[in-house]
Amino acid sequence: MLFPAPEVLSEALSRVAVGLARLKGINETADLSDSGYDLQFDEWDWEVGVGIYGLLRHAEAVGDRSLIDAIARWYEWQIGRGLPPRQVNSSSPMLPLCVLIDHVDRPDWEELVRDWAQWLVTSLAKTEDGGFQHVVKERMNDGELWDDTLFMTCLFLARAGQRFGRKDWIEEAFYQFMVHERYLADPVTGLWYHGWTFNGRHNFAKAFWARGNSWITVAIPELFGLVDHVPAHLKRHLVCILGSQLKTLAAHQLENGMFNTLVCDPTSPEETSATAAIAYGILRGMDLGIVDEGYRVVAERALQAVLTRIDASGIVLQVSDGTPMGHTLEFYRQIPNVPAPYGQALVMLLLARAMNDAKQAADRSRKI
Repeated sequence: MLFPAPEVLSEALSRVAVGLARLKGINETADLSDSGYDLQFDEWDWEVGVGIYGLLRHAEAVGDRSLIDAIARWYEWQIGRGLPPRQVNSSSPMLPLCVLIDHVDRPDWEELVRDWAQWLVTSLAKTEDGGFQHVVKERMNDGELWDDTLFMTCLFLARAGQRFGRKDWIEEAFYQFMVHERYLADPVTGLWYHGWTFNGRHNFAKAFWARGNSWITVAIPELFGLVDHVPAHLKRHLVCILGSQLKTLAAHQLENGMFNTLVCDPTSPEETSATAAIAYGILRGMDLGIVDEGYRVVAERALQAVLTRIDASGIVLQVSDGTPMGHTLEFYRQIPNVPAPYGQALVMLLLARAMNDAKQAADRSRKI
């Protein structure tokens, strides 16, 4: 199976980007601004942090300065009106900001990045073994590790450490990957549980939640791409961890290319954001030489499925709402679908990456 033509992917990518710009909040859309492309999402939190990261990486890939400027305007607006309290999820927009400062001359934003990274290391609540406790705006989640945390905080911390020459920040990010893997990765299946609590020492519902697993499928390759050097022993370990996860994910991909909300439960709803993220993580990992080429078919099937779940207005369908920790598997089955910036962004990352392969294939065909 080959990727669709570059023009097909480009048109879908443009629609999804427009859909992202229309989102004012979770499950809340509005018309585009008459003044051009501007992000309207009102809250500084994880949902938009993931969204802007996908948008910014796309802007970098195609050299779209106007899109970079639109992202900068969103940060100007949000920072100018005052940021919310610091916690795990509000750290998510710091990852794209740490990339954005390479494109804009804003010493004040650079200082914000440095200060926030240092806060993560010194002031964020820690669990036993020094893990980043999954503190969110709604609750402290005392003694809890969640698989979301690595994407929301540690990629930013690694990028900031690389940007400002802080090896201690990079080492802390590495350590968080290891401590989270110890308590969340299942040695039997290679899949990751949604969470772990030291208060009772259990994995809650023992849910192999698809989007939670997809954060890991993306986070491991992204970590390799964000820092210049990963120690050989850690690289070997993380590659094995990712490979074990992908082996089971591939075995549970549906015939239509999708993944279920609960990876091993075919009665649970199909979910688009996880499907897109797993496919992107596979392709990104292949770029970096840490994922076997044999998994390409999984990514190709997932891409085909994702393309059929983008509506005419650019909104990605079958994206489940933000998901707190579930104490029963039925809880995950009942999460509703909503238009969400993270769904838009994870699809954008996949489409942009697929366009690269499609263009290369088209170039080879013209040369034959």
